[in-house]
Amino acid sequence: MSLTFVPKMTITPITRPLETRTNVPGSKSHTNRALLIAALAEGTTSLHNALFSDDSDYFAQALIKLAFDIRLDPDAKTMTITGLGGQIPNPQADLVIGNAGTAARFLAAMLTLGQGYYTLDGVERMRQRPIAQLVSALNQLGAQVEAPSGCPPVHIHATGLPGGKTSIRGDTSSQFLSGLLMVAPYAQEPVEIDVDGPLNSKPYIDLTLSVMADFGVQVHRDGYEHFHVTPQRYQALGDYPIESDASAASYFFAAPAICGGWVEVTNLSRSARQGDIAFLDILKKMGCIVTEFDDAIRVTGPERLRGVDIDMSDISDTSLTLAAIAPFAETPTTIRGITSSRLKETDRVAATCTELRRLGVRVDEHSDGMTIYPSKNLKAAPIHTYDDHRIAMAFSLIGLRVPGIEIENPACVAKTFPDFFEVLEKLQ
Repeated sequence: MSLTFVPKMTITPITRPLETRTNVPGSKSHTNRALLIAALAEGTTSLHNALFSDDSDYFAQALIKLAFDIRLDPDAKTMTITGLGGQIPNPQADLVIGNAGTAARFLAAMLTLGQGYYTLDGVERMRQRPIAQLVSALNQLGAQVEAPSGCPPVHIHATGLPGGKTSIRGDTSSQFLSGLLMVAPYAQEPVEIDVDGPLNSKPYIDLTLSVMADFGVQVHRDGYEHFHVTPQRYQALGDYPIESDASAASYFFAAPAICGGWVEVTNLSRSARQGDIAFLDILKKMGCIVTEFDDAIRVTGPERLRGVDIDMSDISDTSLTLAAIAPFAETPTTIRGITSSRLKETDRVAATCTELRRLGVRVDEHSDGMTIYPSKNLKAAPIHTYDDHRIAMAFSLIGLRVPGIEIENPACVAKTFPDFFEVLEKLQ
């Protein structure tokens, strides 16, 4: 079913306890990191279980426009890329990356390794998303990068990356640090990165370092405060598996929390390197039962759903999932530490509070999160998605319990999970 021209989608409530198995697509975070690193490696790597979505497509198409040899096979979920040992083949390109934050941040760093002139630009919301800190950090390393507004468009006058010392704030986006780390092995001199202040989303840095190690590059570090990278080269791996997306799985793990019964995600294990797998620990605190298998995870709904008070700074993408099930708990839920979510596809803190109130839920908005109170009388209403895939997917969960929930612009889920609604429907 194509959602391109569907203005609204009404979610069908589930009136019985769940008993179903499902699976989710490849991880966006893993796919885009592997794409960049494979493009910098020497030789050919095939990514298996790769994510085919708007975000990953913007990244892949940008690499194609840069004249990399990439073969895309959506049916086989495979992306095959031939890296050129750190060279950027096309000396000039104007790249359009929509509202894909990882593409914007990772490519801005990668393009400094080239020899030529490049621009990065996106949709109107992307032109509101900050990138000045990354620009400053790259320039400290000897690059020539400009973003006059502090947001895209970004202009890169590439003559290679000299290296040296730089610093980056840790409280805006971990993608800035990830971008610096992944290109640092190709700087002409060693790179030292100091993180200024507390670092949000630490598990994403762990994932970055893990993928770099998969391709043969080691980083010396002092916790999350200091990183030292010497000149090295990534090695092509032939075949490289991409983990299934733990963020996408959170919606299906959460469903039995409000519908009862159980859901098993069959292509994901608790050993996944993505930080969002820790959402399972929150569900446990709320009273759910989590059962782990070698290549699957089952969540069984609780007899009584308890509210929680939780810092989600490391797994902010799943904060919307928690916000959607929180009204069904017996006690209030407080979500903390997600200030950076205000800089995502939309201001997710404000948008989530607005849409919950539209449904009749009492919510207190805080600078870094929200408190959501139990609500026994949620009402039907259209959900404004703000062109944000995570709002669309999270609020669909409420529609599994409350009749008449309409998701506006359902096609926005194509950013990371194009067939989300088809998979959701199979829970019936």
